[in-house]
Amino acid sequence: MAKVLSRVVPAYRAGYRRKFTRAELERMYDAGILQPDEKIELIGGELIAKELPMKSAHATAISLCEEALRQAFGQGYVVRVQLPLTLSERDEPLPDVAVVEGTIRDFAHAHPSRALLVVEVSETTLRLDRHTKASLYAWAGIPEYWIVNLQEWVLEVFREPAPMTGRPYGYGYRQQAIYRAGDQISPVAKPESVIPVDELLPPKAD
Repeated sequence: MAKVLSRVVPAYRAGYRRKFTRAELERMYDAGILQPDEKIELIGGELIAKELPMKSAHATAISLCEEALRQAFGQGYVVRVQLPLTLSERDEPLPDVAVVEGTIRDFAHAHPSRALLVVEVSETTLRLDRHTKASLYAWAGIPEYWIVNLQEWVLEVFREPAPMTGRPYGYGYRQQAIYRAGDQISPVAKPESVIPVDELLPPKAD
């Protein structure tokens, strides 16, 4: 499991770009350069805005995942929605949903640095979520990663993080599977809980 530390930023983008740290991001909020309601992710030292304005299907999918995972995990776990996950000095994503061990008060002084399950709801950011974020989450040792794919209306499931060449962070997931409406899934960290995929997908527009 990755710890919070300084590390070499993966050089997966051509050309020079200014790289930022978590401390610099916090100072930008403190100085008013970024507004409190701006949701900015720090990925590989780059500032990436969360998808805004959020479409209703996207918001509904986040709420559905939050509710389903709260029921599946129960006490002893916290389900966080679009809150920071501190993975390194240059990586602080805001997963749409993340399940972490502990209680809400455990993170009063520092954001969690690990998670049991991360979920991204994806429509226009599908390539980023499949490629860069999947590699980041695998590098961080997150055992399971889900993408609620609103382009194809399926759940993409990634498991077993492992070193992989050619990936932005040098890591990826060995297992990848597609779950559709009518299927069921059990989180790796809570195998006794069964979640119908229909409970994670918003209804399609007519």
